[in-house]
Amino acid sequence: MAKATSKKTKNAKKEATDQSHIEARALTPQTGAALFEDARSRLEEVFQALDTPHDARSRLMQPAASLQVSVPVRMDDGSLQAFPAWRVQYDISLGPAKGGVRFHPDVNQHEVTTLSFWMAVKCAVVGLPFGGGKGGVQVDPKQLSSLERERLARGYIRAIADIMGPDRDIPAPDMNTDAEVMGWMIDEYENIKRVRAPAAITGKPIPLGGSQGRVEATGHGALTVLDLWAEQENRKPEETTVAVQGFGNAAYHFARQAAERGYKVVAVSDSSGGIYKEEGLDIDAAKKAKQKHGELAKCRQGKRIKGDELLALEVDVLALAAMENQVTGDNVGDVAAGMVLEIANGPVTSDADAALEKRGIDVLPDVLANTGGVIVSYFEWLQNRAGQAWSEEDVNQRLDEKLEREARQVLERARDEKITYRQAAYRQGIERITEALLARGNCQDCR
Repeated sequence: MAKATSKKTKNAKKEATDQSHIEARALTPQTGAALFEDARSRLEEVFQALDTPHDARSRLMQPAASLQVSVPVRMDDGSLQAFPAWRVQYDISLGPAKGGVRFHPDVNQHEVTTLSFWMAVKCAVVGLPFGGGKGGVQVDPKQLSSLERERLARGYIRAIADIMGPDRDIPAPDMNTDAEVMGWMIDEYENIKRVRAPAAITGKPIPLGGSQGRVEATGHGALTVLDLWAEQENRKPEETTVAVQGFGNAAYHFARQAAERGYKVVAVSDSSGGIYKEEGLDIDAAKKAKQKHGELAKCRQGKRIKGDELLALEVDVLALAAMENQVTGDNVGDVAAGMVLEIANGPVTSDADAALEKRGIDVLPDVLANTGGVIVSYFEWLQNRAGQAWSEEDVNQRLDEKLEREARQVLERARDEKITYRQAAYRQGIERITEALLARGNCQDCR
């Protein structure tokens, strides 16, 4: 009995410590209200440049709907833990909300709201019939078993089932969620609704209606945008060095395909650190090393570098594919790249963005560069609704055609109006959302 009491006490202390750790991290400025305010601050310049009507401005400064829930999960040891979670629908003028669900210790309402705002803009930038949505659960998925992750995924869907659906809000994978998690989620949703509704969630396993090419889509799309920039700058891939911060799904597929295209990928990193090789890295070998050792820092290819060292490398392209707020006013002076490619959501803060502009360092923004994933999610949604299954070749061709067309408009607008790529992209997106508000009669002063 004494041992049992001791173990119970120990577990209680651990749970309290873990929870306080999560709460402490959730209150940091980078994951709090400051993140949302920083994102919204970029709208002011766009509103002024476009002379956006007051009604549209008011609607775009706040989310349309925000739901906070608690997801109880029965753990493998029999204990019960409740995880805070959110689903935010930012703007649905162009169509149902669209956006991923992330599992991460730092998830909070402000972060999810910011991510849903970015999703609204990026869907409009590339002409998709979607609004912006996002979801998240405040949890460290590394501490969960596979069964616990499944219970959490299913519990999350039970909590938001009333506000989602193919015509209302369509979740997808995000940080620490994947096709397997989406499979659990769509199964739970269909069980709740007693229908077959594959279009209710995208990023699913292929047997459940997932799309070919979805896993590689974000990295593939980022490379497409990089190619267009290189073409405009008359730069050859083999003469272009690239450093990639991050080595998750999007980063890996971008780095692999970039190397195959001829770009010299000299550095990659993860949370453990990075590796650098002047002649260019073998990306697949790096991937195998990470799978074997669990971290890139133990890879014997090239030389080890710290994460902040990667940001300061003198390369032609710095691809940021980790998390938001990686380049800030505090470290922007270290950036020595000729151009920054945002594959992650919001990796450059607004003050850092202004500093890069002053130094003549171009930034290809996230609302354009990382849209490959949501474009193929749209293709998956279309296939599900039509009962079709496209080949990977067909998906990639459609992705390239769609993204090239929309990205060229952004690049040409930046050139013609002598503004940054981010300003051009935001103007393209906000114009389209405003036009939808006007068409719906939801903007009295738009007339």
